[in-house]
Parts: sequence; C-alpha cells; structure tokens
Amino acid sequence: MLAWVRKRFCSDLAIDLGTTSTQIGMPGEGIRIDEPSVVAVPRGTYRVVGRGAAVGKLAYQMLGRTPEGIQAVRPLRHGVINDFELCETMLRYFMRKACGRSVGMRPRVIIAVPGCITAVERRAVFNSAERAGAGRVWLIDDAKAAGIGAGLPVSEPLASMICDIGGGTTEVAVMSLADIVASQSIRVAGDAMDEAIVRYLRRRYSLRIGDQTAEQLKIAIGSAAPLDHELTHEVSGLDTASGIPRKALVTSEEIRESLYEPLEEIVDSIRRTIERCQPELIADLADTGLVLAGGGALLRGIDRYLSQHLGIPVRVVDSPRTAVTRGAMICLDHLDRWKHGLDDGMRQ
Repeated sequence: MLAWVRKRFCSDLAIDLGTTSTQIGMPGEGIRIDEPSVVAVPRGTYRVVGRGAAVGKLAYQMLGRTPEGIQAVRPLRHGVINDFELCETMLRYFMRKACGRSVGMRPRVIIAVPGCITAVERRAVFNSAERAGAGRVWLIDDAKAAGIGAGLPVSEPLASMICDIGGGTTEVAVMSLADIVASQSIRVAGDAMDEAIVRYLRRRYSLRIGDQTAEQLKIAIGSAAPLDHELTHEVSGLDTASGIPRKALVTSEEIRESLYEPLEEIVDSIRRTIERCQPELIADLADTGLVLAGGGALLRGIDRYLSQHLGIPVRVVDSPRTAVTRGAMICLDHLDRWKHGLDDGMRQ
C-alpha cells in the first residue's frame, strides 16, 4: 500500500549533480531535466533574478553578459559544492520543475557525485538535497552509475572499465561483482579542456576569449586524434595588444595541440587505475576494453586516441552525456538490489 501511495503522490528522482549541467531523471519516465548548473542573482544576495526563474538555461545565457549588479554563478566547481545557498536554490528549482506541481511525500533521491570528494563534501551534498526538499537521500559514485547506465555487466565476476569525462572531473573505475575494484578521480575534464584552449589562443594569437567561446570551439572543431578532413572555425575575441575586438581563423590541428595536456592527464589516470588491478582483471580488460561516458566522450576521435595510448579496445557508449543519470535511475528502479552499495550518510 505504501509503495502505491509513494508512486502516486511522490516521484523518486535520480540526479546527476554536475559542474556544468544537472540532469534529473524519473524511473519509468526518463530524463526530465537537463540544464546548465548556473544561477543568476544580484551581487551580494541569494535572491534569484527573473522572479526566481533565472536558473539553468536562462542563467547560462547570462554568463559573461551580466551588468555590474548581477552575477551568473556556477554553484559547483570540480564536482564539489562551491556555494551551498545557491546549490540548494538550484536543486529546489530543478526538483520542483521535474516533479511538476504535485505536492505530497518528499521524494527519495539518488545523487551521483565524484569519487574524489571528501566526507565533508559528501555531507554538504546530503544537507543541500534535504533542504531542497528531498526525503531519503543516497549518493552513488559517478563512475559506478555510468557503468550501470552504460549496460556493462558490472555484477558479473568480470572486469568492466568505465571512464566518465564530465565537466569538472574525470572518473575512472574498474568494476566486478557489483562493486568498484580500483578507481581514480581527477579534477581534469571538459572545463580543463576549455581553459587549455583559452590559454592557447592567448599565447598563439594574442586573442582573449571566454570559457563559453572555448567550449563552442571545442564542440565545433575539437578532436583528440587526427581527422580525415581537418576543420577550421572563425573565432572572435579581444586582441590583447591593441585592446580591440578581432577575429581569427583557427584549425582543428591547433585545438588538438591545445588539448594535449588535459588528455595526457586523463590517459595517466586510466593507466594508474589499471595498475591497481589484479592480473586476472587486467587480462579481462584486454578483451572487454574501456567504455567512455560523459560529455567529454563526444570529443572527436577520443576513443581512437585512448586506444592507441592504452593498447586496449575503447568505445563510446550510446548517449554518453546521460549514462550517469540512466544508471542512477536503474538503481532507483531496483533499489533493494543496489541499496547496499550506496552511501546513505550513515558512514560519516
């Protein structure tokens, strides 16, 4: 009876609380929210502009374009809550938007978090979710959720390796028998790639651009491995010498060169993870290979790049951006099966 009441009046929520975007899914209904993790507020206050609506997509449009009295803020940095008040505000807005106007029992929530965050940072996620309106809260590591969402045979006595390249962190894990055997979590991912492009253009062209422009450039012509047909893209920015706006034509080879350092750090983290595995699991990986998830997996040729450097098969999962949320939804759908592997806050 209680299960029927809960299903009728309260929806369970799977949340991927990411540095660049937040996704919320409901078991049986799919992903309801997929919006940037941005909030716009007047400086010095926590009152959201636009009558409380400047959250997500609307706030993202304001990044770098706000007048002096307003700031568009990312409440998370490298997967960690950077501003507790704004994170709570953002979560509350997204949760209400996902659930519609239905008011009933507080929803049970699974939130995916990076494996590198500390116990204090995990407690901050619990507190923010509860104050935002969640009832029972569990945390799951991003890599584990991504592996489940990617459809890997994580419950079998076989090595399954996942690399989730998000906005703020890259999560690498080898799983077997429904648990993580070895893992690495580094704060190098999509944002670090954007920052590398910004530094490169400033050094090579004396052109100053913003992180959003760098991200657009990465999406338009970025690649990790050589392309059959190299691309070009015109970018606008501020000439650091003259102080006036100008344009430059940038090639995909140049963007690939700028991404060398963050990509090498990701390769190193995968190698370190493999080195921590038992020989039998390493032998499995020679056959099963590596699966890529997260927005960073959409970078052209990254599967070929990693395969060349690691010597194992590499493939990108279908819809890599939503793999973590899909995995969290599966855990909610089969909570009795997965609950023992989730962090319920009692470990603190």
